Amino acid sequence: MRGVLILAGVMIGLGTVMAQVADRMVAVSASAAPPVTLAVAEAPATGARSVVVPRDRQGHFRTEGRIEGQPIKFMIDTGASVVAINETAAARIGVRPAHGDFNARVSTANGVVKAARTRLAMVQVGDLRVRDVEAMVLPDEALSQNLLGLSFLGKLTRFEYAGGRMVLEQ
Repeated sequence: MRGVLILAGVMIGLGTVMAQVADRMVAVSASAAPPVTLAVAEAPATGARSVVVPRDRQGHFRTEGRIEGQPIKFMIDTGASVVAINETAAARIGVRPAHGDFNARVSTANGVVKAARTRLAMVQVGDLRVRDVEAMVLPDEALSQNLLGLSFLGKLTRFEYAGGRMVLEQ
């Protein structure tokens, strides 16, 4: 039993370190990121809509989407509880939290930062549309890329990683 607990502690530590390394890699490569690609397909038997996002050279899943009809680039993050957008992206879609609205403490790979809670009427990726999505607005310096988290992904029929691709289905 003691061995299992030690192994679990080591795995948690490694996960934390890997998240920090990945975040640094994303910050460095964000400006040189290749164009985002996705494939949209309709499953013939069920009528479900799917979006397939290939893994990029850094091992991340980046996609283009829309919030409130405005284009936005996301990195799919199954470890993020909510959709997280930086202040610049939020302003582009008309969300401008006041200084006092930044009252939520959020743990990121770079430490704890203050964020502003908000709700988005609609988030769209390809033909997938999700309404009433919980989100957080983070300062630009705390969030280099907008994250498509579980508040969006959890409202889909399914999402899965398979064969180097992220498949989203509704």
